Amino acid sequence: VQLQASGGGSVQTGDSLRLSCAASGRTFSSSGMGWFRQAPGKEREFVATFSWSSDRTYYRDSVKGRFTISWYNANNTVYLQMNSLKPEDTAVYYCAGRRPSFSGSFSDPTVYNYWGPGTQVTVSS
Repeated sequence: VQLQASGGGSVQTGDSLRLSCAASGRTFSSSGMGWFRQAPGKEREFVATFSWSSDRTYYRDSVKGRFTISWYNANNTVYLQMNSLKPEDTAVYYCAGRRPSFSGSFSDPTVYNYWGPGTQVTVSS
């Protein structure tokens, strides 16, 4: 299974970007997909996720109302629409597939077992 994220770039405050993450290879079981990010010198942090079973989405507080996660079955792609970007959104963004079953929080990176290479997002003021 391969996850390939794309769509990053350098933008100004208030601009928008849409990240894409295409899943390829053999079919894999997961309970959902998620996006994480990691800024220089900081730990990887949860951004957004959705669950297959509940069809619900979850976001970290700082991106609620600005970011939207979605999944398009036809091309096995998960998206992260990012609006009203801020300098503090600057980071490398990673998409991940969550384990079929897990204990703990969906915001914990360890409950995700498939990761793609990141894509850089830089927001300047």
